[in-house]
Amino acid sequence: MTILKHEGYLKSGNFLGLAVWLCFAMLWYFGNMGASLAKGAPESFAPLAERLLPAVVNISTTQNLRRENKSGTPNLPQGSPLEEYFREFFERQQRGSGKQPRQATSLGSGFVISSDGLIVTNNHVIDGADEISVIFHDNTRLDAKVIGKDKKTDLALLKVKSKKSLPFVRFGNSDRSKVGDWVVAIGNPFGLGGTVTAGIISARARNINAGPYDDFIQTDASINRGNSGGPMFNLKGEVIGINTAIYSPSGGSVGIGFAIPANLARPIINQLNEFGRAKRGWLGVRIQTVTEEIAESLGMKDPKGALVANVTPDGPAEKYGIRVGDVITDFDRRPITDMRELPRAVAETKVGKAVKVKILRQGKEKTILITLGEFPENDGVVTSNSPSTNEVDKPSTVLGLELAKINPALRKKFKIEDRVDGVIVLTVKEDSLAGQQGLLPGDIIRRVGRSQEAPSSAADVKKQVALARKAGEKTILFLIERAGNSRFIAVQLQKRG
Repeated sequence: MTILKHEGYLKSGNFLGLAVWLCFAMLWYFGNMGASLAKGAPESFAPLAERLLPAVVNISTTQNLRRENKSGTPNLPQGSPLEEYFREFFERQQRGSGKQPRQATSLGSGFVISSDGLIVTNNHVIDGADEISVIFHDNTRLDAKVIGKDKKTDLALLKVKSKKSLPFVRFGNSDRSKVGDWVVAIGNPFGLGGTVTAGIISARARNINAGPYDDFIQTDASINRGNSGGPMFNLKGEVIGINTAIYSPSGGSVGIGFAIPANLARPIINQLNEFGRAKRGWLGVRIQTVTEEIAESLGMKDPKGALVANVTPDGPAEKYGIRVGDVITDFDRRPITDMRELPRAVAETKVGKAVKVKILRQGKEKTILITLGEFPENDGVVTSNSPSTNEVDKPSTVLGLELAKINPALRKKFKIEDRVDGVIVLTVKEDSLAGQQGLLPGDIIRRVGRSQEAPSSAADVKKQVALARKAGEKTILFLIERAGNSRFIAVQLQKRG
């Protein structure tokens, strides 16, 4: 840029000219300073790659495949004189035909996080492996053992023994990364060894239905098979993600890859190192999204929060008073605007911590203090039981649903367990509003409308629908149970013109 000469301004007393020159100088200075602070692409990624490559490793696993005996060896009584003869005979045949015990090998990536040999990778890279080898950038190969693994987040922690201090990398703050930021991925695609690719963050908080804590970073940096478990770096050389999955119709990179955020991975890795497993906070609820229809039926202005569809018996939520139908809007001072935010918030909270949970119940806000438990590995789906009654209930139709009380014949037809009682949907009129919202034959109705009690007959359901219409409500909320899972469905009371 050309800078105006100014030597003559002071001598000639041309203060106006001097002022103009100073303005140009300041604009040039601040403009260049802003450009230097912008996060543009570097001229080369080479210095960054050179620094990081030694800490990124290739992971090779071997699994011995156990297969049934199809060799034709006869089943002989143990200790039979012929047993040894036949075993040797068929082993010789197998050796002669080249049939040896089969092994499956797979390749993945990982990265060192401590000088004494702790290595992070994906659980699916090492799951089921009988032997795990770690190959470093200088081709050093070391055997690794599993310190801990977590299937729900697809993370694993390995350990190798080395005679020398190992180069390592550190986690960064993934929450500070923004869409459009440059990232660098290093890994072992197709077994080719340390490979560096670059791209940008394409999206945040992606849900790819991989698990309950989906919160992936999406990138267009080239990620292929074998990159799993490898690091995603920011331009500071900090690990902000762990490359885990790709979206690809062909199996190769099409510019859509996903990484576990560092802020989600870091506490899990620390727990794996300390306990050998993840220790998550546990609230003990089943939740679902608050749709616009559900929000309307609950009298909410905006569809936000996490709707409690089921409460685990004897869990923390039940103990401290959370009920089915409550909408959780804030957890431990973290606003819950989307249902998926709650599982992560709970999982990241320390077991035994007392937290404030804000809920919306029948239009009123309430704060409950709950001490979290530890997430049980066998935390299965909870089936709610409705109170039984000897009342005779004839099939009845409402909102296009043919309803009836569960009896032995219906129990057999719909394969309902003996301990489950209540009202069941027999048929759904195809063009009905209930059918359009997804109710199906075999659904068991647990709650209807504003009632906190389970309906014991089809007449109870009709009564709640009539009350909702009388109150001028546009939708009514059904809590149904299907295949052991509970969920709310909002059904319109009349077609919208």
